Parts: sequence; structure tokens; C-alpha cells
Amino acid sequence: MSRVAKNPIPIPSGVEVNVSDDRVSAKGPKGELHCALHPLVSISKDGDILTVGTRNELNDARIMAGTTRALVNNLVTGVSAGFEKRLTIIGVGYRAQVQGTNLNLALGYSHPVNHPIPDGITVETPTQTEIVVKGADKQLVGQTAAEIRRYRPPEPYKGKGVRYADERVIRKQAKKK
Repeated sequence: MSRVAKNPIPIPSGVEVNVSDDRVSAKGPKGELHCALHPLVSISKDGDILTVGTRNELNDARIMAGTTRALVNNLVTGVSAGFEKRLTIIGVGYRAQVQGTNLNLALGYSHPVNHPIPDGITVETPTQTEIVVKGADKQLVGQTAAEIRRYRPPEPYKGKGVRYADERVIRKQAKKK
């Protein structure tokens, strides 16, 4: 079995986890999520601890055990604490604003960019140049942040664009005469 799968998953207080043969669902203060189980992987619940195992000793079963453990851990963490991604906008005149279920971005184009906010995700703009994407589903939070970043990725000469808050953009030197 993989080293990741050997670690047990603690269930925090306030989170309810239901395990069936082909599905795991978690319900907590941040929402409710579910995940399908691979047929080669089994999950057992002992009190407030989940353990992931394999149904046989195939190599594929060991591989999927680690993946399943990571997915179930993200489920439990998401419904208890949630996930967030921070984006920073750099550039003169570049700004963001939330209006209803849309994120309005001014990114130097001739038109404003309206990005629809998916269900289960909350987007905040503490300042005009900061965007905070929050939600219970780790994959959906990351996908939404990546879609927002894709409108104007940071360019290497001046560093203008939308970037993750912890992203380091390697700058190039301009052409010399």
C-alpha cells in the first residue's frame, strides 16, 4: 500500500462522514460533499478515524488507495475548514469587483470581463487588486482561481496580470540597444 494511504484520516468534531460500498459523503458546517470510491479500494470508519485499505494486492489497488485517501481527506477538510485561493492583480487600471453572481474584471482589454461565479464558491474582493476565492470543494476552488488567472496571466517583462498571491514571476530583461 502507498505511504499516503497508510495515514489515517481524523474526523473533526461537527463533521459527519457516511461510508457505503461505492461512495463516501461528508457533511459539515461548510457544506456537504461526496466522492465515488474505486472498486479496488475500501474505507473503514472506527469512531472518528477513517482508514483506507485495498481489496486485493494488485499494483493498481495500491496506487488508487493513496489517491482515494487524498480525495477523502480533502472532502473532510473542505466541509470542516474549507479552502481558499488568493489572487493579486498587478497593472495600471487593472481592478476587480464582485457584483451579484459575477466577478467584473478590468484587465486592459477594450471591454470588461465578466466571470460567472459557480455555485458553492464565494468570491471576495477586499481591495480592487485582490481576489479571494473560497469554497468547500478543493478542485472547484482551484479551477475557478485558474479560470480567473487565465484572463490575463502575468507577463515576464513588466509582471502585469493576474497571479496567485504566493506566485513568483521570473522577470526577463528588456532588449538592449
